[in-house]
Amino acid sequence: MAGESGCGKSTLLSLMYGLLDWEKGEIFFDGKPVYGPRKNIVPGESEMKFVAQHYDLMPYATVADNVGKFISNINLKEKKDRVNELLEVVGLTAYAHVLPKFLSGGQQQRVAIARALSVLPKLLLLDEPFSNLDFPRKIKLRERLFNYVKQHGISMIISTHEIQEIMPWLDQIVVLKGGQIVQAGSPEVMYKNPSNEYVAGLFGEINTFTEAEAAALGLHKTLYYPYEIVMSDEGIAATVLESRFAGNYYWTKIVVNAKEILMYTAVRIEGAVTVSFSKE
Repeated sequence: MAGESGCGKSTLLSLMYGLLDWEKGEIFFDGKPVYGPRKNIVPGESEMKFVAQHYDLMPYATVADNVGKFISNINLKEKKDRVNELLEVVGLTAYAHVLPKFLSGGQQQRVAIARALSVLPKLLLLDEPFSNLDFPRKIKLRERLFNYVKQHGISMIISTHEIQEIMPWLDQIVVLKGGQIVQAGSPEVMYKNPSNEYVAGLFGEINTFTEAEAAALGLHKTLYYPYEIVMSDEGIAATVLESRFAGNYYWTKIVVNAKEILMYTAVRIEGAVTVSFSKE
């Protein structure tokens, strides 16, 4: 699930897990209805786990004990091996004997994820699971996490505002706005055919044209990602406002027909240029 802050992502996950009551409609998990606190004192299902943005860790138990909270003590060696496996998945092996109060927010978040995985649930609900992580750790965690749930056949629903960073691992995307579904579909379809500027903007920077502006330029659509505008020997006249280094491309602002447009270029450019727009 994706969408701006306040669009209803966290609320919907809480409803799915049974933390909140709803006024109309029904929620089913594995063929059985899920009830809110009015009918179910203990929220959730035994085969469903929810990692919210409040991690609810045991403050006086070590990281290892927190992760092993739901694992049976019948076979202690098996439990220890399982805990170590999960700590490796979330990159916290070196913190097994540390108390949560000595961990950063991102580390506590990873402990909560490992604990949720410990029972191998059928469904894992994650609310902004990578929000408190720096970029290098985020890259490592998401790959290990997605590979782990795939290996063990665990379905996962994630709320995020960082679609691009996890898009390679997604099967479906649901975009919310104001508590309503705006668009849903596969990542490829959603990215190539966003229903509006709001949806397209969740995938990155976007150029928006009115119908009149598009017609004046001979464009076949009104939304263009910066990479869909390229330098061309025969194209539309433009003037470069600025061109800034941004890693593997240059962030380049141009003016076409008095309208500012963003494009990504391979080199820094300046002055008068001609550009063309993708026809796909």
